[in-house]
Amino acid sequence: MWTGSQNDKQLPHGSAPDEGSLVKIEDLCVSFTRGGSKVRAVRGVSLEIGPGEIVGLVGESGSGKSVMALSLLGLLPDRPAPEVSGQAIVCGVDMVTASADTRRQVRKLHMGAIFQDPMTSLNPTMRVGRQVAEASGDFGSAVELLRSVGIPDPVARARAYPHELSGGLRQRVMIAMAIAGSPSLVIADEPTTALDVTVQAQILELIRKLCDELGTSFVLVTHDLGVASQVSDRIAVLYAGRMAELGPASEIFTSARHPYTHGLLRSRLELDTDRSRPVTTLSGEPPDPRDQPPGCAFAPRCPSRSDECEQAMPEMTMLSVTSSVACLHPAEIGADPYGGTAVLGTWSQSEDKATGGRGPAVLVHDVHKKFALKKGRKRQDLLALRGISLSIEKGESVALVGESGCGKSTLLRAIAGLHSVDEGSIEFGRGARPQMVFQDAGASLTPWLTVGEQIGERLREEGLSRSQRNAKVAEALTHVGLPAEVASTKPVQLSGGQRQRAALARATVVPPEVLLCDEPTSALDVSLAATVLNLIGRLRHELGMAVLFVTHDLAAARMVADRIAVMYLGRIVEIGNAEDLCAHPAHPYTKSLLETVPGPDHHHVAVKGEPANPLSPPPGCAFHPRCPSATAECATSVQLLTERPDGEPRAVACWRAWDLFDEQRAPHGGR
Repeated sequence: MWTGSQNDKQLPHGSAPDEGSLVKIEDLCVSFTRGGSKVRAVRGVSLEIGPGEIVGLVGESGSGKSVMALSLLGLLPDRPAPEVSGQAIVCGVDMVTASADTRRQVRKLHMGAIFQDPMTSLNPTMRVGRQVAEASGDFGSAVELLRSVGIPDPVARARAYPHELSGGLRQRVMIAMAIAGSPSLVIADEPTTALDVTVQAQILELIRKLCDELGTSFVLVTHDLGVASQVSDRIAVLYAGRMAELGPASEIFTSARHPYTHGLLRSRLELDTDRSRPVTTLSGEPPDPRDQPPGCAFAPRCPSRSDECEQAMPEMTMLSVTSSVACLHPAEIGADPYGGTAVLGTWSQSEDKATGGRGPAVLVHDVHKKFALKKGRKRQDLLALRGISLSIEKGESVALVGESGCGKSTLLRAIAGLHSVDEGSIEFGRGARPQMVFQDAGASLTPWLTVGEQIGERLREEGLSRSQRNAKVAEALTHVGLPAEVASTKPVQLSGGQRQRAALARATVVPPEVLLCDEPTSALDVSLAATVLNLIGRLRHELGMAVLFVTHDLAAARMVADRIAVMYLGRIVEIGNAEDLCAHPAHPYTKSLLETVPGPDHHHVAVKGEPANPLSPPPGCAFHPRCPSATAECATSVQLLTERPDGEPRAVACWRAWDLFDEQRAPHGGR
């Protein structure tokens, strides 16, 4: 493990940190001017962080998490300059009032930063080792840093460019650069949001290890309470720029007191969430930061609100030695302010048109797809799909899960007709028409057209008059929970959740037989993600669509799908009933994915190693280099999907699967 020295570091101007605290935020307020309006991003937050402590900042988008992180780094934008008051002291230096040179010196000597997308932080024209060496001093120390953060073959990876590394490896490179100077504090702003659950588990494990071994403090910005609970000592819950609740991570989960914290917890998907009804979500949306309500900002969405809440702004109040809350009516320990009832109504099975069993909507037969890559004069074939067969019944929902690079999105795009296939065939049932919803609705919606114009484009072949088309557009928007007035707005004027709903309205205004969803919730807050999942489920049941849902989140897959197909390196390695597959995985890879799902009730286990290189897949079972149950035979024999002998609807590509499966289902087996 890399062990740098801080003995030669000197604080600027001879200042020293307050006794017992490394970070001291005191009544911090940050406001921006946008379009003539004042946007109040942070409104009077106070927080102290001790040496070697990990504090999670949790909340929905717009809660002020990232602005707080940038304030600590002294990196708030200066054009136009925000209006800032209060203090954000790091190692004795106020990063709000200090000069640019002083802030730069503090960052150099005492701080590191890990951002959400490493590709926007790494220089694409420089080799990785050179970039790390700029922070560490020389190539040798850069290699040692790469090794310390768990990068295999660090010498070879140091000579690679960022685009030649996987997302997980790029994030590890960012961590190596962040700890190069043995910083006292590292700001990690959504470092795992866009990563697979397996890579996410590895990164969280690494952060905890670095904190324990180097004594580095971390500020972990995330919208997922489950992620924060895995590594944080304390969790600060933010809402509308103010602190709503602060306490030890374990207490936040077991005895949360603020209704907003309860709402976030109820919106989280677990592997045992009730599938018979939609996920409970927070009603309404966060307030507009340009027009904050006079009292408690959460009052319009709160089940415990009173008239007093709408007039008086609650201050942080100590409830115990370790926890505090900003609420006039904090929940009793163990009580649920929502009363155990869902905010959204449930769909009725009697109204369910998605019964399935009416013939296939999509039939994929032995599909192969490769992409030709050139590196100088050398040409290589990347095998993205290696013999995929899959049947989706009309009205059925199937989820594709697996790590990045396993071929999920390639298969989805091939079904949508966006990729041709090299071998095999893709057939649709009579009259079946696929429509696709992409991960980033903001990128898939045309920015210069209104939402109504984009939805209306799909109605051109219907022969409708303008008034009829406008009525259909309004109906489609209402169907996805948006007001008809949204038709006249442009995508940039909508929130992330609203844009995703608009994309669903466009895809379903002419009801398709097959809806293809490519990671539609991966970048959304937990409450918005739950809302979108509920919406997809409701549309599927009301319109009778088949749904193919790509995700790396097994909890979301279990919630939205009838069956789950697990993919690894271009092949399906397990497929079966969603509920049973999550409860009793048969393939070692499926079991590994389930063990990485974050949550407070179990210790996640990171999958060892990196996915095999699709340019040179290993012989035999592609998972065998990472498999804890691998034998010599696994390294030589290709494993084909085999159905369970007793007729149970499960197929697995592992010759030892059924023995392991029966062991799990034994009276004392299981996860």
